[in-house]
Amino acid sequence: MPEPDAILPVPTPTDLHAMAYTDLLTGLGNRYRLRDKVRLLAAERASDPAPFAVGIVNLDGFKPINDLFGSHAGDEILCQVAHRLKACIPDGATVTRHEGDEFAIVLPLVFERISAERVGQMIKDVLSAPYDLGDRNVRLSASLGFAIHPFAGSDFDDLMKSAETALYRAKRRGRGNIVVYSSEIANEMKRATELEQALRNAIIKDAVDVHFQPIVQLKGGNVVGFEALARWNDPDLGFVSPAVFVPLAEERGFIDMLSDALLRKAAEATLAWPRDLFLSFNLSSAQLTDPRTASNTLSILASVGFDPRRLEMEITETAVMTAPDTARRVIADLRQAGVRISLDDFGTGQSSLGRLRDFTFDKVKIDRSFVSCIIDDRASEHIVKAVIAMCNGLELEVVAEGIETEAEALKLRQMGCGMGQGYFFGKPADATATLRYLQSHHHEFTVVDRG
Repeated sequence: MPEPDAILPVPTPTDLHAMAYTDLLTGLGNRYRLRDKVRLLAAERASDPAPFAVGIVNLDGFKPINDLFGSHAGDEILCQVAHRLKACIPDGATVTRHEGDEFAIVLPLVFERISAERVGQMIKDVLSAPYDLGDRNVRLSASLGFAIHPFAGSDFDDLMKSAETALYRAKRRGRGNIVVYSSEIANEMKRATELEQALRNAIIKDAVDVHFQPIVQLKGGNVVGFEALARWNDPDLGFVSPAVFVPLAEERGFIDMLSDALLRKAAEATLAWPRDLFLSFNLSSAQLTDPRTASNTLSILASVGFDPRRLEMEITETAVMTAPDTARRVIADLRQAGVRISLDDFGTGQSSLGRLRDFTFDKVKIDRSFVSCIIDDRASEHIVKAVIAMCNGLELEVVAEGIETEAEALKLRQMGCGMGQGYFFGKPADATATLRYLQSHHHEFTVVDRG
């Protein structure tokens, strides 16, 4: 005869309260406990000038490890992180699991930046030791963002927003960095927001321009194509470097809007060029994580009447590794339509040779940091020579970027490099100036009737 079902105890209000304030995986407090702790501490010090600090700890590179070894291993690492944080935080401090692979700490006795950085360095060192997963050890680094109450925010939401901003700045600098929120960061964020709004308005008004830099055959000097480069000259801000506004568009999530507008404008301009010239255009990391990128690109080309076989898309090694599977699909879809794919800034990544094996490219662009040194630096000369030989063996075309002197152009031609780009051949110019350039540099130039 089966035994009656066991009667489970009914949770008490105290039990329910504890569960609501506890992270079930690590046993740490959760965001609700963090919120109450910060609010209580702020209320206690309302009449006391002594500040306190909050920090957010983020594990660098946790997702790839989680994907590689599975969620169970990821959970084990998070539990070990929680244990280490509880063991190393100063007396009186509180640690909670903020969300995902982020943890938060409240530091009642940390009053200023130097002390916060010192605590951050200690935490970073503790979390960098290997994590034991039974049959293997893995290593992680951590980035930290701190905010000091009340300077970085007088209430919980503002204070945490400041800590998140500091963490964001730390992550932008690379792995294992520590940033404490400051008035300088606040001013930079304000300027970035103002710049973002101005850029959004400029895109809507079609005020971001496209300039074109020639790409030539080193043997013979014939122009074979142009790279499209974004240029923005704002009536109020003046000239804004693409090194500033392009990353901003990526960070704020509207790089696709900017890229689409520039591609359309560039494709329209090329309709006046001889049909044997190609257009080279840059794809961002964000676009290579979006499966719709290929269809969206081809739709723009079709609306303009631009042949996809005349388009080359330049992508960086960093961009393809942000989401490799999606990037591989985007590249395959573009190549199937006739678009050629170029690996940009070759040699600056940590595993460029692996990218040539794992992805299908048509062309490699040697970074200017190597090209600029080939005359005086034997190491750079041999590296460039080896890259050219390797690309020849893989049947990849090669473009050397950043050529500024005749000596560099001759040296590269002697090495067997097929194409070159740089100020020696021409600076980026607008569509009208590019047409004039073609009239004097292209042997079969005729102005094509757009109608």
